[in-house]
Amino acid sequence: MSFIYVIFEDGTDIYWARSRVLEYLNSAAQRLPAGIAPSLGPDATGVGWIFQYAVVGAQRTLAELRTQQDWYIRYALAKAEGVAEVAGVGGFVQQYQVVVDPRRLQAFGLTLKDVQNAIRASSGEVGARVVEMSETEYMVRGRGYIKSVSDLELAALRAKDGTPLTIRDVARVELGPDERRGITELNGEGEAVGGIAVQRYGADALSVIANVKTRIAEILPSLPTGMSIVPVYDRSDLIGRAISTLRRVLLEESAIVALVCVLFLFHLRSAFVAI
Repeated sequence: MSFIYVIFEDGTDIYWARSRVLEYLNSAAQRLPAGIAPSLGPDATGVGWIFQYAVVGAQRTLAELRTQQDWYIRYALAKAEGVAEVAGVGGFVQQYQVVVDPRRLQAFGLTLKDVQNAIRASSGEVGARVVEMSETEYMVRGRGYIKSVSDLELAALRAKDGTPLTIRDVARVELGPDERRGITELNGEGEAVGGIAVQRYGADALSVIANVKTRIAEILPSLPTGMSIVPVYDRSDLIGRAISTLRRVLLEESAIVALVCVLFLFHLRSAFVAI
């Protein structure tokens, strides 16, 4: 990965700055090599990490928990007002893995590039024209999104004498985990899957946390049986304690200042002025 940081002067409107960066980023993307897709980071700050949770479930694998987090929970919580991003951590990210047999590939006179092109061509939606029959128009559409291993196995490499050569003839297709760069643990009891909610720039942390908790309560009943969401880090506790400490200190200092003014000046009105 490559990260680029653009630093603006203090006081610059964050959304104006993001729109300007996005304009230049789109123009620069056209001159980049194929396969490189730059993207703009979330509108958050380095202290936007306000809430973290773990997705737990009895008799559930780490891959199943991570899939539930990435394709359901994350999108539901991202709709909460004030949330800039919900990042998934831990577990295994599932992916389709095509294990090519080089001898079969050589026997059919194919290359890895042919396999890549076949996979790329078979995993997209294609719109066609209209067919008119008996004064009725029919819209023709090619549905190619992969939904299972068998869909990918039947992707055609080429056809000879009317017989198609598919992916499963030269490779083995399976579901497996993506390469990992780290793990997460929960209470030292082993690996876990979780998510991190990041607040938008300028949003009120307490309100955003409350919105996230509301969304969690709404989606809990729809989770698979035995699966639940456990809060791990909640900044609202820290904020509440800080406000309580500030309130207590202000009251104590006000009382001390008033007492000093009364004792040294013997004037009650001066105490109220100082407070």
